Amino acid sequence: MASIERHCLAPADTGPALRALGEWTPADTPGGGLHPGDVGWYLRYDEAAVFLWTDGGAPAAVGFLDGPVLRVTTAPGARLDALAADAEELLTPGNDWTDGLPVPGWGREQEESWLVMSWSPRPVSCSAEPVGEAEAACRVRVHRSAFQGSTFTVGHWRAMKRSPAGGLAVEALVRAPDGEPAAAATGWFAGVGRCGLLEPVGTGQDHRGRGYGREAVLGACAALADRGASAVAVAAPSGNDAAVALYRSAGFTVVRETRDWVRAR
Repeated sequence: MASIERHCLAPADTGPALRALGEWTPADTPGGGLHPGDVGWYLRYDEAAVFLWTDGGAPAAVGFLDGPVLRVTTAPGARLDALAADAEELLTPGNDWTDGLPVPGWGREQEESWLVMSWSPRPVSCSAEPVGEAEAACRVRVHRSAFQGSTFTVGHWRAMKRSPAGGLAVEALVRAPDGEPAAAATGWFAGVGRCGLLEPVGTGQDHRGRGYGREAVLGACAALADRGASAVAVAAPSGNDAAVALYRSAGFTVVRETRDWVRAR
């Protein structure tokens, strides 16, 4: 039997991993730990490292380390035990969670779960505008205000857009009546008839509670639907009531609750 091989891809070389993830993305909500959009958002970093596992030369899994979490999506019918055995080389102490790849002897995370939510294409009317180079600084301002401690920069945005995933991104920016950027959402296309993804979505600190986040979400969803996405998925921590309420207000419904795998303690 052919052996599993792991390849570490630099950002410019991630095309094969993105294509594999796109082929594995279903029409409804994705089942693994990664969508092409998760990789696309990660590629804002020049030092990003994406792992592509092959089995007999064919793609078998794609993953990357998201802090202490190894996030992975596997091919249909992949040899999970063999993949987990190789992945354990990456799971050094401190990297104690996996999303999408069960590891023998590990259990399910009990303290935190995620809600996977889905939106079905429908007519949309919203005030969101697309984001290009001229709007990049505004898009970055919204993100840094929405996520305290964020290091996102225009340079990161440009790196994301010039990466092999850049063409998969659609972005929506919503402004307040005075013209100030208020909310933004990035959506990711996986192919015609496949489920898109929202990652990330944020509303600036001074603009919350006024419906701007909902407008940004709807703008990104509509853009994905226009490209041929069959649905749009988003994942939110189950304890983040504000985020869950935002997505519900935009027409998302919960399709499942998921928990990471965690190293036995």
